[in-house]
Amino acid sequence: MNLNTLKQQFESGEKDNLLMDVYLDEALLPYLRDRFSKAIDSFIDTFKENEGEIYSAPGRTEVGGNHTDHQHGKVLAASINRDAIAIVSKADNVNIISAAGGGLITIDINDLEKKDAEEGTTASLIRGVLAGLKKNGYTIGGFNAYVTSDVLIGAGLSSSAAFETLIGTIISGLYNDMQISAILIAQIGQYAENEYFGKPCGLMDQMASSVGSLVTIDFKDPDQPIVEKVDFDMASHGYSLCITDTKADHVNLTPDYAAVPAEMKAAAAVFGKNYLREVEPSQIISSISLIREKVNDRAALRALHFITENARVDEQVNALRGGDVKSFLAAVKASGDSSYKYLQNVYTNKDVEHQAVSIALGVSEYTLNKDGKNHGVARVHGGGFAGTIAAFVENDYVTEYKNAMDSVFGENACNVLQIRKYGGMKLI
Repeated sequence: MNLNTLKQQFESGEKDNLLMDVYLDEALLPYLRDRFSKAIDSFIDTFKENEGEIYSAPGRTEVGGNHTDHQHGKVLAASINRDAIAIVSKADNVNIISAAGGGLITIDINDLEKKDAEEGTTASLIRGVLAGLKKNGYTIGGFNAYVTSDVLIGAGLSSSAAFETLIGTIISGLYNDMQISAILIAQIGQYAENEYFGKPCGLMDQMASSVGSLVTIDFKDPDQPIVEKVDFDMASHGYSLCITDTKADHVNLTPDYAAVPAEMKAAAAVFGKNYLREVEPSQIISSISLIREKVNDRAALRALHFITENARVDEQVNALRGGDVKSFLAAVKASGDSSYKYLQNVYTNKDVEHQAVSIALGVSEYTLNKDGKNHGVARVHGGGFAGTIAAFVENDYVTEYKNAMDSVFGENACNVLQIRKYGGMKLI
């Protein structure tokens, strides 16, 4: 489509119905009109082209199943109305420039072998997604793209998964008639992050971003995960989702993240299994002493977290499907308590003097209960150790809660989000 025409349509409000369908918040319209207009200008200025398409991939929020996916467990997650967008046109190779800076990234589509020097970089994710798609028999090709994202980096909303989903969706749209399944795009995103980027993540982030909506996912067979949508409108039941970014740095935390699946797998190995999902919960409980002896106490605690957290996902899903918000919130609080006490991913023990997530949880609990009434619950969000917390807050108490969190962590640290119904998509 002609990009100058498209820019005028965004600026005039002609695309407002589309924006409302995707982003769900009327208050965002002025920002979104400006965002897309500027992105189009940046693409034209960079690549000197006037024809293109627009793709989008959302960030995600974890609702239940903290650190269960990498043990083939269950999760409850949702896509949100913050996303990475790309203005795109076909090209000989992949050329991407980002609003975040760093200059032009160029990937030769005929050179997709992993490069050790690229580990931990955006280039590694692009190369990994392309390699994964080609390996699975899909047509790949080059493209020019200007990418901008309002999925906060390091904020537990999974900016990397949104980016991986975006690249997979672009290839699906430009070269495969949008026929690559959302589940496969998620799996390839995980492959890129594990094998090329060098982070041993599970599959939840990519799946929630790629599939979209509020979904429960069972990873018992990660090659064929069971994905079910959960129809529930949180706002109509009186609650809003608030994500607070504590602004704590994720740098040097990879060993902390990596230790979680490593210790869980070590606990499973005590029973001759590869993953904790393969071990009966009763076996774990009756053999805690053996896990302590063969591995260590923290591995035993993390195994305890896994079996209780995996069961809680079903509790949450059943509560939502039954319209029982009280039981759902109780399960969210129990999930947060387990993450804090047993999983132990609220702060790193290598730097106990800095505990931003702990502070956020403490301020949240005080604020949500300070008048003797319960106005919501909060819990650690995502990978943990730094980053964000998630809270479900009564609609008429959101302003007070947001003010309390912003007073500690800075203006707009607390973001009120909507659950978006679309995953990775060709927007236009």
